[in-house]
Amino acid sequence: MAADPLSVATDPFRQLDELLPTPTVYRTASGQPGHQYWQQQADYRIQVSLDDSNQSLSGKETISYQNHSPDRLRYLWVALDQNKFRQDSLANRMRTVTVAREGDQANRVDMGSYRRALETQTHPAGVTLSLVADGQGKPLPYTVVDTMMRVDLATPLEPGQATELTIHWQYQIHEQKALGGRSGYEYFERDDNYLYEVAQWFPRMAVYSDAHGWHNKPFLRHGEFTLEFGDYDVSITVPADHIVSATGQLTNPQQVLSDTQQQRLQQARTAAKPIKIITLDEALANEKRRASTTKTWRFKAENVRDFAWASSRKFLWDAQGFKQGDTDTLAMSFYPEEATPLWDQYSTAAIIHTLEVYNRYSFDYPYPVAISVNGPVGGMEYPMISFNGPRPEINKEDRSDRTWSRRTKYGLITVIIHEVGHNYFPMIVNSDERQWTWMDEGINTFVQYLAEQSWEADYPSKGGEPRHITGYMKSDGQVPIMSNSESILQFGNNAYSKPATALNILRETILGRELFDFAFREYAERWKFKRPMPADFFRTMEDASGVDLDWFWRGWFYTTNHVDISIDDVRQFSVNTQDPDIESQWQRQQEQEKPETITDQRNQGMSRFTDGKPELFDFYNEHDKFTATNADRNTYRKDLGKLEPFERELLKDDHNVYLLDFSNRGGLVMPILLQLSYDDGSSERLTLPAEIWVKDASQVTSMLIRPKGKQLTQVVVDPHWQTADVDTGNNHFPRRIQPSRLQLFKEKKKKNMMQKQREVLKTPAQDEDDS
Repeated sequence: MAADPLSVATDPFRQLDELLPTPTVYRTASGQPGHQYWQQQADYRIQVSLDDSNQSLSGKETISYQNHSPDRLRYLWVALDQNKFRQDSLANRMRTVTVAREGDQANRVDMGSYRRALETQTHPAGVTLSLVADGQGKPLPYTVVDTMMRVDLATPLEPGQATELTIHWQYQIHEQKALGGRSGYEYFERDDNYLYEVAQWFPRMAVYSDAHGWHNKPFLRHGEFTLEFGDYDVSITVPADHIVSATGQLTNPQQVLSDTQQQRLQQARTAAKPIKIITLDEALANEKRRASTTKTWRFKAENVRDFAWASSRKFLWDAQGFKQGDTDTLAMSFYPEEATPLWDQYSTAAIIHTLEVYNRYSFDYPYPVAISVNGPVGGMEYPMISFNGPRPEINKEDRSDRTWSRRTKYGLITVIIHEVGHNYFPMIVNSDERQWTWMDEGINTFVQYLAEQSWEADYPSKGGEPRHITGYMKSDGQVPIMSNSESILQFGNNAYSKPATALNILRETILGRELFDFAFREYAERWKFKRPMPADFFRTMEDASGVDLDWFWRGWFYTTNHVDISIDDVRQFSVNTQDPDIESQWQRQQEQEKPETITDQRNQGMSRFTDGKPELFDFYNEHDKFTATNADRNTYRKDLGKLEPFERELLKDDHNVYLLDFSNRGGLVMPILLQLSYDDGSSERLTLPAEIWVKDASQVTSMLIRPKGKQLTQVVVDPHWQTADVDTGNNHFPRRIQPSRLQLFKEKKKKNMMQKQREVLKTPAQDEDDS
């Protein structure tokens, strides 16, 4: 039964006004920041020390917090993300496992999951606070709530005022492979060294915004974070033989780098290829050292929303300058010897390529450095710095023998593009990751897809290509893209691939590249260094493109419907002239073209009763049922005289008329993309807009008129797989047989326990005799 076109629940073209927040002076109906838009600012002065002997951090910070809101604040919320690893954290207590009771998988638990659970019981995780005070050092009352801390102010912070917090803290860094997460250390047994990737490591101000007030959701699993912009002055004290990479610009190179290293760094700014700041030989020499003194590396960063760093005596370091438009930066890579020669070849090149492409589609990269670090974290982003995982395979017998798979090579390039690209979304276009994962991961995966496609021909991209999302789109257990991060099922598909594919379809099929690229860049420019919400993105894309896209956002982002448009039938017609002589001849021809029945075939030559009896024949034997009579002709001439001249001309039209019947089996309305083939060997493409489904979202019929000499022979829906249609079997009319491969195999007989035991007991001599 066709859906009720007036039903609220089934109308895919119902406007989104009821779902989107009401525009305000802070966020306009056009999708741009309002004339009274505001956001808070948090500036940090931090001193931190790394203890390499017991893998711990201790730090002191002063936060200068400016209240730009129109609200009076009695307390402030601060994030303590490392509390996620506490045994009693909400994240750990909500963790579940699936263990089958029966079958081959009975009582099986992934070893990594078990190790994580075991480490959680023993690791001294969580932030230890030794001081929470105001700017004068006077202690302030505070309450820790899981990964958040509420600090009660002595006097309320009025609009336009600023205050300072002083916090001293310490925590134990965890082994990343044991407890997972977005930071941690890696231990190298061969040379007894550590590599630290340090992130979400200091107490950070939570967001206070016009949209949600305090963003104080706890840090659980998927939802990463949302933070305020500010300026950072960070001093990092490490063993003197360590190399440090961090957010921001190194301000004391004379104190931590040799003269040669400083010269190389200067040369790198104008180099055509990456320059080694620390060479392989130097890194190998550093591995063997054990400094008894420390060095302090000082970094400054302006207008960033976070700060991360990495430290190790194992690091190689290469760099190359990149200038384009307003971008003037150093692309730099830090990696241990184990990552060579794969990282030497690809890491810094991938950074530069990322900046080139993202600049083209959004805005010029504004920061002085862009960094890729190899360590235990598989892929994670922070302002100016990212942690990326893939390494070559090393032959244990000959460490110089190193290879990598196709998957590892492109996996490395992909993850660097993705994580460096996060500098734009959400490190600069500052969306709320803890609430709307798709706004950073999905949007970034889309631009990542554009960058991958411009890296080389036939790049093996995954997210963004419509054909790759069809399996997920028709699967069970989905939730809409517009779901909170912690409520998402099939996280990678929902938060990364589906929104990236939706945007690719919007660009290639709905708006076209020119309109989309203008609108997308407008969004990026409007909201750089600001905090957009989903409505701001939706409204900007419509405002700048001039196209009503509510049906698109509703279907792709608010439902779990999928695309499955079927071409059910093609009916051919020509105009009825109403001339009895012409129409009777046409009807007679149609009758003659009908196949002869089996009875008629077998009755041929059979004697009939009327044979030789002419007296039994009359008018009806001389004229068939299609014969036109004079009465028919008189009626025709009379009716013809009543018609307008243009109506009489229409009766003479000799075009072929085709009625194309479509059904929407997936529920998601989309344009109908057609490839039409004709008997003269020609073909054409035709797009029926999504609005064709306005009156009935379940089934529609479209009329196609072509010249008499142009006979339609085939209709194909979505011939180039542009819409993520999940069933291409119903995309052809006439239907075609779908080719595939039949897999033949012989089931192997399982060995019993006695047979397995005999194999173990065989000696090498017996094996040779048996052979």
